[in-house]
Amino acid sequence: MKKLSVCANVLTITMLLLAACSPAATAVPAAAATAAPAATSAPAAAEAPKETGPAKATAGQAVSMVLLPKFLGILPFDQAHTGALEAEAELKNPTALQFLGPTPENSVAGQIEIITTATTQKVGAIMLSNNAGDQIAPVAKAAVAAGIKVVTWDSPIPSAEGEQVFVAQVDFAEIGKVMADMALSILGAGGGKFAVLSASPDAANQNAWIKAMKEALTDSKYAKLTLLDTVYGNDQSEESYSQALALVDKYPDMGLIMSPTSVGIVAAAKAMTDEGLCDKVKVSGLGLPSEMVSYTMKGCAPEFALWSFVDLGYLTYYTSYMMATGAIKGTEGEMYEAGRMGTYTITKDPTRDAGLRVLMGPFTVYNNKNVEAASK
Repeated sequence: MKKLSVCANVLTITMLLLAACSPAATAVPAAAATAAPAATSAPAAAEAPKETGPAKATAGQAVSMVLLPKFLGILPFDQAHTGALEAEAELKNPTALQFLGPTPENSVAGQIEIITTATTQKVGAIMLSNNAGDQIAPVAKAAVAAGIKVVTWDSPIPSAEGEQVFVAQVDFAEIGKVMADMALSILGAGGGKFAVLSASPDAANQNAWIKAMKEALTDSKYAKLTLLDTVYGNDQSEESYSQALALVDKYPDMGLIMSPTSVGIVAAAKAMTDEGLCDKVKVSGLGLPSEMVSYTMKGCAPEFALWSFVDLGYLTYYTSYMMATGAIKGTEGEMYEAGRMGTYTITKDPTRDAGLRVLMGPFTVYNNKNVEAASK
C-alpha cells in the first residue's frame, strides 16, 4: 500500500511538470458586435495652414516711454510729440509719455544726462533723436544692457552702437539728391555757387544728408554747381541768422543758401528778407510749410522739402511700444502693423555700415503751387 502511494505521488508530480512546460493556450478573441454601417459623409477639408502675417500690437499694456528730441522748443519736435501722443491714445498705454529734452545750448550733455536718468528709472523704451553723434553710444548701450528698448528717430547713432532700430523719416541718400536737384532748379541750367547752413557738427542726420548731397553733385548733371562752404548755426535762430549773413559777406558771388534744418532755413530766409537780398541770394533746404509759406510766396525760398513729423512721432511710438511689449523683437526681416500708417519691415540700414532701419517716407517738395495748402 505504501508502494502504491509513492507511485501515485510520482505520477502526480510528473504530470504537473509536464503541464508547466507546455505552451500556454491561445485565447480566442470574442467576436465584436456588428455595428450598423456609419452614414457616408463628405471627407473633412484639410485645415489650411495658419498665416502669421505682420505682427500686431496688443493695446492696453503699461509701458513707461521717453520721447527725447535733440532739444525742446521747435515746431518739428512738437509735431513729433503730437504724433506720439496720438499713438499712445490709440494703443491705450496707461503710462503717460514723457517728452523730455535739453536746451539747444546744452544738447549733447543734456541728452546723455536724460538717458542716464531714464536708465536709472528703468523705463521701458527711450526714443532718441540723436544730436550727440557717437558720444551718446555708451549711455545708450548701458540702457540696452538694463533691458530698455532704444529706438532712434530723425537722427540715428552713426555707429548704431546702443541703438536697436532707427525709424528713418526718408532715405538719407534721397534727401541728398533732392537737395542737389533743388539747387539746380533754383540756380538754373547755367549753374551757380551755393553754401550749406547746417545745424550742429554732431547732428548725424545733417551730416549724412550733406554727405549724400556731395555724392550726388559728382554726377555730370550737376557739373555747373559749386559748393562753397558748410557752416553751422547749431539750430539756434540768432546764430543761424548771423551765419547766413556771414556767408553773403564771405562769398559775394553766392546765389543760394541750402539749409537742411527747419531752424536754419527760416533764419536764412529772414536774414535775406531783412537785408533785401532775396533777388540775389535764394534759400532752400528742409523746412515746415507753416513757417516757410511767406518766404516761398515772395520768391525768397522758391523750393524746399520735408516730411510729416507727426507721422514720424506716431510711427516711432508704435515701433517702440511693440518692441517693449514683445510684439516684435527688433530684428531684421520682421514685419509689423503700425496703426493708420500700415505695414513696415525692419531692414538693414543701407546708409550706414551697421544698424537696422524702418523707412517711413515719403517727403514732399514745396513751391508756390502747393505750400499755401500745406501750411494750413
